[in-house]
Amino acid sequence: MRRMFRRQIRRTLAQDVPPVLQEAIFVFDKGEYGRAAELFERIAEAASGRGGRRAPLFHLQAGRARLFAGQTALGLPSLKRGLELLAQRGQFRRLHQAGMRVIAELNERGLKKEAAELETWLKTVLSSAPSFDLPGPSPKRPVLPTNCPACGATLRLDEIEWLDDATAECAYCGSPVLAES
Repeated sequence: MRRMFRRQIRRTLAQDVPPVLQEAIFVFDKGEYGRAAELFERIAEAASGRGGRRAPLFHLQAGRARLFAGQTALGLPSLKRGLELLAQRGQFRRLHQAGMRVIAELNERGLKKEAAELETWLKTVLSSAPSFDLPGPSPKRPVLPTNCPACGATLRLDEIEWLDDATAECAYCGSPVLAES
């Protein structure tokens, strides 16, 4: 009952998207990864400081931006922090999904040593985690737009949360996103 109430509120209240988040998403999409990393780091620290539920995602995005900017040494701590927050919060399914994506991106960039270290850490954390089901074939869902209409972020199926059969929540700004008809 409580969960349905929260979903109803989230569905009816479109969120005001902070300008710094809009800018971070915009410059990331434009390929200005260094600037995007700075903005996502600022957002991540603010979200972490208040225990925000999107803090892990912002740390991961800051790390990805640093990697894309060629700043591996600056990006790895953010990536690890985002994954650690997911583990601390017991979000093991999301940890697995995000960890596998980060490992794949590190391998694609030729960072095999870093990918192997992260893979070892991920296996250790997940092996000591309570049992959870790995994502299997997902149920047939309606088609979402490629970007959030509120903040412009790319919508990734492994990051969104479905509120009902036709509405998903943007992982970045929390706005409801209606399926395309």
